[in-house]
Amino acid sequence: MDIRTLKLYLHLCDSLHFAKTAEQMHVSPSTLSRALQRLEEEVDAQLLERDNRRVTLTYAGREFKVFAEQTLHQWNGLRHSIALKQEVLRGKLNLYCSVTAAYSHLPQLLDRFRQEHPFVEIALTTGDAANALVEVQQHRADIAIAALPEPFPNNLHFAKIEDVPLSLIAPTIRCAVQQQVSQTSIDWASVPFIIPDHGPGRHRADNWFKQLGITPNIYAQVSGQEAIASMVALGCGVSISPEVVIHNSPVRDRIQLLPSPMTIAPFELGCCCKLKRLADPIVNAFLEVI
Repeated sequence: MDIRTLKLYLHLCDSLHFAKTAEQMHVSPSTLSRALQRLEEEVDAQLLERDNRRVTLTYAGREFKVFAEQTLHQWNGLRHSIALKQEVLRGKLNLYCSVTAAYSHLPQLLDRFRQEHPFVEIALTTGDAANALVEVQQHRADIAIAALPEPFPNNLHFAKIEDVPLSLIAPTIRCAVQQQVSQTSIDWASVPFIIPDHGPGRHRADNWFKQLGITPNIYAQVSGQEAIASMVALGCGVSISPEVVIHNSPVRDRIQLLPSPMTIAPFELGCCCKLKRLADPIVNAFLEVI
């Protein structure tokens, strides 16, 4: 067995989906199947059971997953230990964050990190902030910038950067939504809302509706706060959004902040990684810049 095969196996253990692992790990399904077959031959046990509907880990598969995680952890530690003895930190750091965070928070962190560790390769992937923890858990990112969710997985570590305020946002263009929110007494139950389809932002919105005691008029459920800001700017509805997203949005001049009838708790923004990766010199070095 080799390190690449162990990485394929661990991804498959998390996804439990051959096609998804093959696509995300950039191998063909047949290559993935052969790699698993070789592992099972070397271990002399069946690691996965699969039928037309699902894939599950056997007892041997669960035991081998622990072994694979420990082996990769030790391998990474060895590589970085050797690099440290050469007095230069080398390697690759996979980062994940939203497009907004790539503008608002990541540059400051990277400026200091790059000054201290210029030979570390940075690989950045941007996407929906609500998917940040999944990217870390499925080994696609070493560190992700994310809002602290409730509950927070006990196998992850969270290093807080700052609190990010949230506000009600509405369009400034003349439209039906703008007229609704311009009333002295706003009928919130009739106002169309655009909300995140999942994640901490969705939790904040659901909690706001619950406190207000209304059944919301949901116009759309959207992935990504940047897309939500664009839809609000077009007059599609109202939303609850991080202020940092609005300040960095190209459509910020078409959006207004509204007073909320109740307090909206801010996001706790920070960097998250797997607990077991805290001993990794590169991961630890990046967290230190916070």
